[in-house]
Amino acid sequence: MEETSIREQVRERYAEEARRVREKSEKTEKTSCCGGAPKVAKAKPSCCGSDASADPITSNLYLDDEKAGLPPEAIAASLGCGNPTALAELKEGETVLDLGSGGGIDVLLSARRVGPSGKAYGLDMTDEMLALARDNQRKLGLENVEFLKGEIESIPLPDNSVDVIISNCVINLSGDKDRVLREALRVLKPGGRMAISDVVARGEVPAEVRSHVELWSGCIAGALEESDYRAKLGAAGFEAIDVEPTRIYSAAQCSEWFAQAGLDTGKTAPAIDGIFMSAFIRATKPA
Repeated sequence: MEETSIREQVRERYAEEARRVREKSEKTEKTSCCGGAPKVAKAKPSCCGSDASADPITSNLYLDDEKAGLPPEAIAASLGCGNPTALAELKEGETVLDLGSGGGIDVLLSARRVGPSGKAYGLDMTDEMLALARDNQRKLGLENVEFLKGEIESIPLPDNSVDVIISNCVINLSGDKDRVLREALRVLKPGGRMAISDVVARGEVPAEVRSHVELWSGCIAGALEESDYRAKLGAAGFEAIDVEPTRIYSAAQCSEWFAQAGLDTGKTAPAIDGIFMSAFIRATKPA
């Protein structure tokens, strides 16, 4: 599948999500975040917590004390598969970059952790998500945050400028992961670290899934097999590579994604049962 078609499908999917969050916010303004929310085709975690219909990838990723004080729109636009800000063990004064920052939740949490002497960048290619993220930044009054427009395959920052790179279920969306990882290494300072959450495959992904553009934007079709992920990180120049599973998805949990994509779930389910997982991925740039 062509990288351009993947990118445009992903861009439109996340632009639509940003518009959905804004529309919901406008409809529920001055009411409880638990009241009267319209149903959507694919439920996302709300500021009221997850329920039985919540997406198995995106639900229940952040502790209540982490979400406290964040704009509801930042929480509602959280479409990741983990909590890389906790994984990264950010320190006061560090510079952190979030690849594919979306509505900005991980950037805002990172800014809290690195403090006024640190800096948190968010990089996203979708205008609608950037506008939403900047609104969330303004609501919190954070001055150590900057959202950049660009693609994760071509990071608009100089060499050796970042202490930590985080990302939350975004690298799997890229059609050129080797380039993403080379760019990540380039902008990291010597000894800098990458701490990301991503969807990873534990076995061979069926060809009909790999070739389906809607399943790319849904974080499934582009998932690397674990050994491939390790190999690509090593080839880019990273060391101390570790992949830690956090959630493993059953065929039943995946069935809605495949049904929405028009695939025969009865045929596909046995081939994907337990193959997909969310994982914490750590790596370091040599000092």
